[in-house]
Amino acid sequence: MTTTALAVRPASSRQLAGTGTLLRFALRRDRLMIPVWVGVNALMVLSMPGTLEGLYGTPAERADLIRQMETNSSLRAMIGPVFGDSLGALTAWRVGVYAGALAAVTSLLVVVRHTRDEEESGRQELVTSGMVGRRASLTAALLAAAVANAVLALLVTAGLAGQGTTGALALGLGIAGVGMVFATMAAIVAQLTESARLARGLTSAVLGAAFVLRAAGDSARDDGSSVLTWLSPLGWLENLRPYADERWWVLALLAGAVGLQGALAYGLAGRRDIGMSFLPTRPGPATGRLGTAGALAWRLQRGSVLGWSIGFFLAGVVYGGMTEGAADLVGDNEGARRIFERMGGQSGLTDAFLASMVGMLGLVAALYIVASVLRLHGEETSSRAEPLLANAVGRLRWAAGHLVIAFGGAALIMLLAGLGFAAGYGKEIGPILGACLVQLPAVWVIGGVAVLLHGVLPRAAVATWGVAGAVLLIGWVGPALDVPRAVLDVSPFGHLPKLPGGAMEWGPVLVLLALAVVLVATGLAGLRRRDMTT
Repeated sequence: MTTTALAVRPASSRQLAGTGTLLRFALRRDRLMIPVWVGVNALMVLSMPGTLEGLYGTPAERADLIRQMETNSSLRAMIGPVFGDSLGALTAWRVGVYAGALAAVTSLLVVVRHTRDEEESGRQELVTSGMVGRRASLTAALLAAAVANAVLALLVTAGLAGQGTTGALALGLGIAGVGMVFATMAAIVAQLTESARLARGLTSAVLGAAFVLRAAGDSARDDGSSVLTWLSPLGWLENLRPYADERWWVLALLAGAVGLQGALAYGLAGRRDIGMSFLPTRPGPATGRLGTAGALAWRLQRGSVLGWSIGFFLAGVVYGGMTEGAADLVGDNEGARRIFERMGGQSGLTDAFLASMVGMLGLVAALYIVASVLRLHGEETSSRAEPLLANAVGRLRWAAGHLVIAFGGAALIMLLAGLGFAAGYGKEIGPILGACLVQLPAVWVIGGVAVLLHGVLPRAAVATWGVAGAVLLIGWVGPALDVPRAVLDVSPFGHLPKLPGGAMEWGPVLVLLALAVVLVATGLAGLRRRDMTT
């Protein structure tokens, strides 16, 4: 062995010193978030074969579905093309892209949390002052994401093995591969930016662009061969074709992207100082212009509000545009009709579809309000709130600035979703807007839970993500599995009137509004009395 090799090996090992300890710490910190998100994703996939068997139980019904998808570009844009008529192939078609996107979200949140978040809070500098290698934190973050994706792949493979082991393995590896592509992409962005919020936002924007590229490509071609589809990692997952003559070589694309992006992230990590970035934040004006706590909260959250607003408006346009096509696709399929009616009420099929899609956006809006409310938790735990509260700013006024944006922002994005629905569908503007706004009491209840936990049990505040994930799972999977009404009623969304098409019921709406007020008031009372986290 040469002298050069002897010199390099110790240096390389020192770069990763402490990785195992940091990995165990990361998994301990995420012992709630990772199992919840992985569990929701796995259940969404594994519940689909039984649902599809009830909807398309005969070869004739499946053949009719494939013919409809070949001619319905709007639904192909939303879900993707169908490559086979088996239950496994239909499962990969129905939830494959969405499972990959959810794995990507989980992965980018894990990586940013354990890299840029740690640097921004100052904890990383303290950790690296000990016997911890320069790249140990990045390695531990990527390994934590890899553990989450590996468990998800194992669950999907084992759960769908009854439909065919080969196809189940392909789908599981494809979903995990997409997750790791965005994990390594988040690792790169975390080196480029100084803000964890910006790192999450930019990586999420790339994920959104990947979905749009895949949708545009699938809308143009019914076989997944569009160049736009191949430009998206979600398109690679689709073209892996689980249960339909698998293209195993597509996994090489995912592995190559993970390897290249990981190498770039490691290279960037070794060329910057702790806490710094390659795209430093532009210095602000010499004289401050923010005169109130509310103005500061708006400055911190305006990018998030803008991104969610654009996303909800575009989602409304897409869902509104596919309303007529969905009615044609369901046709005389009684199973599909019953699912839409359970989600959207016992009205006509078009109104039931609109109500179910509005309800889905309401569930997603719950994720927005949780993220916005927990910005309070982030400001407190990072010690940025302490110097602000040391001045003439009270805790309630500080919290109120963020809560106005959280609860008001939820109303804004649902309003924009309604305008998007109206633009895409071209009919019934008033009823659709009303349907979107009636989701707000349930969304605000979830926000109230976040305020309550932050104010009374701050260490358990992140558990609100588990609450939001459970509500999302109940609303998404529950109607398809025809779960008992008692289970659906666990979610606040289960008590809302089914609009448009159904009758407006003010009683449940007012009860949910009152519950949200009580939760927020209790949380603020707890915040006012407890010690601040330092």
